[in-house]
Parts: sequence; C-alpha cells; structure tokens
Amino acid sequence: MQVHASIFKAYDIRGVVGQTLDEALAEHLGRAFGTEARKAGEKAVAVGRDGRLSGPGLVAALIKGLRSTGLDVVDLGAVTTPMLYYVAATRGKHGCKSGIQVTGSHNPKDYNGFKMVLKGAPVYGEQIQGLRRRIEAEDYLVGKAEGRTATMDIVPEYAHRIVKDCKLKRPMKVVVDSGNGIPGASAPAILRALGCEVVDIYSRVDGDFPNHHPDPSRPENLEDLKRIVHACDAELGLAFDGDGDRLGIVTKDGEMIMPDRQIMLLAAEILKRKPGSEIIFDVKCTQRLAPWIREHGGKPLMWMTGHSLAKAKLKETGAPMAGELSGHIFFNDRWYGFDDAMYTAARMLEILSAHADPSAVLKGLPNSVNTPELNVACEEGEHHEVVKKLREIAEFPNAKEVITIDGLRVEYEDGFGLVRPSNTTPVLVLRFEGHTEEALQRIREEVLTQLKRVKPELHFSAGH
Repeated sequence: MQVHASIFKAYDIRGVVGQTLDEALAEHLGRAFGTEARKAGEKAVAVGRDGRLSGPGLVAALIKGLRSTGLDVVDLGAVTTPMLYYVAATRGKHGCKSGIQVTGSHNPKDYNGFKMVLKGAPVYGEQIQGLRRRIEAEDYLVGKAEGRTATMDIVPEYAHRIVKDCKLKRPMKVVVDSGNGIPGASAPAILRALGCEVVDIYSRVDGDFPNHHPDPSRPENLEDLKRIVHACDAELGLAFDGDGDRLGIVTKDGEMIMPDRQIMLLAAEILKRKPGSEIIFDVKCTQRLAPWIREHGGKPLMWMTGHSLAKAKLKETGAPMAGELSGHIFFNDRWYGFDDAMYTAARMLEILSAHADPSAVLKGLPNSVNTPELNVACEEGEHHEVVKKLREIAEFPNAKEVITIDGLRVEYEDGFGLVRPSNTTPVLVLRFEGHTEEALQRIREEVLTQLKRVKPELHFSAGH
C-alpha cells in the first residue's frame, strides 16, 4: 500500500480527501489499527465521525477494515470527538477501551482525518508511524470470522453525565456558536439542561461550513458571536471548534478570553478543593499562569505542546487538570482526563454562575500584552535543525531563565519569548509576551536577533 507519509502527523492522521487521504486508506488503517487492538487484547473498537461531508464514506471503509481483523465495531454515528473518548473511558469492562474518530477538527472543509485511542491511551508520535509502516507492509491480522457491527447512541448518557456533575448557582443567558460543526447537534440542548437560557447560532451541522470556519482560536471567527452577545444582552458567548474538543469564550463586551486565562479560573476552583495539586500547562501559555497557580496553593508544571502529550502527562502525574493555549483543556477531576469543550464549558458556567457579573470575573484575570502565534515557514525538517542550532549558539544575557523542554522559551522578569518547532507542519512557532507593550517589543527584538543568526530570512504568518 502506497501512502502519503505527510498525513501521519504527531497526534493524528490528517490530509486532503481525494488527494492524500481516501476510503482505501481508511480501510487499510482499520486493518492496521485493528491488528494493534487485537494484539493489545481488545475485543471491540468504537468509531465516530464529525459533520464533514466525506465522513460517512470514510467510516464505512474504516469499519470494513476493523471487522476484517475479527474485531467488533461500535458505530457511534455523528458525534463530537469527546463523546468517542467518553465511550473509550467508560466501556472498559465491555472490552471497548479503544476508538477512532473520523474528524478534520478545525481544518478546511476538504480535509479529514483520524484521532485514535488504544486501550484508553492516546495514539501519537511513534505509534502513528508504526501504523504507517504496518499499512505500507500490509502486515495485518485476519480474524477467524469477521467482526460484528452494532450502533450506539451515546449522546443521552453523555449529556446526562455532564448535567448530573455540573450544577449552576443560577440560570445564565449565553450565546453558543457551533460554527456548523458537530457540537451544534448537542451543545445547545446540554446547556439548556444545565439551566441556561441559550441563544444558539450556526447549530445546523453542515460540512461546507457556510458561515465561518469552526476554529474559535481565530478572532475573526468570533465576530458574529460577539455581535449577538451584545445584541441580545447575554452574559457570555461560547464557541466550539469543528469536533468539539476546544472552547472559545467571549465576554459581554466582546473580549476574547484566551484558554491560558480560562485555565486560571478553572484551576483556582480545583485548588480550593485539592490544595497542593499539580496543574499542567504548555510552553505557549502566559507567564502569569504559574504565579497564579502558586498563589492558589498549587504546583505549576510546564510541559510540551500537544494534546496527546498533555493527556499522557496527566495520566503519568495524576494531576487533576491540564490545559493548553490552543484550547484543549483536560479534567482528571470529576471527569476522565480527556479534552472536552462541552464539559469545560459546563465547569466554567458552574463557577461563573456564582457571580453577578461573569464578564467582570473573566476580565479581572491577570493579563499581559502578547502576540498571536507567529509561524515561520521552513523546509521539511529544517525547523528542528534551526531550534537545535539556536540552543547551541543563542545568547540571552538579560534573561532570567531559558527553558528547553519544547524548543526555547526565554523567560524575562517582564515577559517571555518562545521559539519551538511545530509537531505537525514544517514551521517554527513563535510567541512573545510582555507585561507592557515596551517589554513585549524589547523581548521580541532580542529573541529575533538571535534567531536571525541561525535563519537570516524570516517571513511571518499568523499561526493556529
């Protein structure tokens, strides 16, 4: 089987349907993943898909491949990625701790891909390359008999579990923008069941994404949400990404609350109940986060970027929570340790419903002046070489610390600069933050001066 190696990313498999990824690949992936699952002692695998137009065809081919290995398949139909994770987290005694979600996440509509869980753990890094090699060699187990398929509607149970867990102190009026992604089929109803008055926009699932792209990390995708929050005098705006594992929040006056500040509020509530706990966050998060965690009685733990890496670290440490600037937030506290925008929204509303003015609470969280993520395009593999060289020769005499767990994060008293190689595309990811505009510009200048010693030509574009 000839495959495009470029679609086998660090945390998932992802490509353009009809060009780098098709139903033949989906069937072969089913056979490869099914082989790994059988070897791990699994009897069944859950399969779900988001709202993309190519989803049903890819799912049918994937299921065919899985069944050929003798595995039974639980077909969840169109669900959010966290719903698939929920099944893998709660169906262990039935021998179904593995699953594959067919999703293009927040990528353009002609993309699709696969996020995978094997025996309750995320499949990433070398395991994904192992699947590629198995497909190339067509090295598959064949079942004595073909596996069976059963359908399952997990939405009512999942919704009930969230509503049972999260209790609002009072009803809240919120606007929800699902961007025509799969969360639109369930999120408004779950929020109403929690006791919210919900104004929902773009809830109809449509794989053409006719209104805007379902990526709440991009400010331009939140414009309609801000306008409607203001127009209907709501307390808050919530936005979901295409497969429901990342959340965007806007205040009533239209301020976008970045996920690293969301983590502050969520961590403070956990630390009240579990003082001394570790809170995990990635290298892209604000410098204001670690002191906040310490002030609230917790232990900050900075870690590498990547939702699969965060999940693995959460499992390893037993920490109650982890979060990333990208919007993946994971609760090991009252929940199952996977990233879930709907559950995060419910936890956030539980906290904010205790306050008369939720927007004021969110706007009062510590903040700095920062850049969005900036991408510097490189040749394939060059981005790793640039960072390696930078580590060797860069000089930062004014910095208080240089952290190298994931690229270089140069810490100053009044901000930081970050240069790291992306795990998914050949780009350098840069981010700068300062306590003031002047600090931001100074730090940016110092870091870029060193970076130009290694890569003289720098062309920036806005990153994800």
